[in-house]
Amino acid sequence: MALKPGDLAPDFSLPDANGQLVNLADFRGKRVILYFYPRDNTPGCTKEACGFRDAYPDYQAQDVVILGISTDDAKAHTKFIQKFNLPFPLLSDAEGRVASAYDSYGLKKFMGKEYMGVSRNTFVIGPDGRIEKIYLKVKPDQHAAEILNDLASAASGT
Repeated sequence: MALKPGDLAPDFSLPDANGQLVNLADFRGKRVILYFYPRDNTPGCTKEACGFRDAYPDYQAQDVVILGISTDDAKAHTKFIQKFNLPFPLLSDAEGRVASAYDSYGLKKFMGKEYMGVSRNTFVIGPDGRIEKIYLKVKPDQHAAEILNDLASAASGT
């Protein structure tokens, strides 16, 4: 059953790069950008993460939390965060359970080979814990700006 806007966002607890558990429920009352990405230090994932980094002050001004999730471990996340000076948490979903709950983990194909992996999807979760918007198979280059534009449009009622 696929998630859709209006659904309650599946709750989770995942470790960040420092091993500290991050719970989605802890952010109730705030808007959360939950983005799933395939792998640290790959070209598309780097563009996406750096886009969120560069727009981070704009997200902070709107009291929006950004959380990135992949199946990479804490060590990979730490290197990625340090290398690109990322100001938001990256969470480790080693078995892909949370990604699966968000319909963002499954069979993928690359150069004729099939494998299980994370899809590049983003969920905007409202202060009430419900999904406001879903972005599937996003293009990493302009994604952070696209979400900001959508948030501004929603706030102005257009």
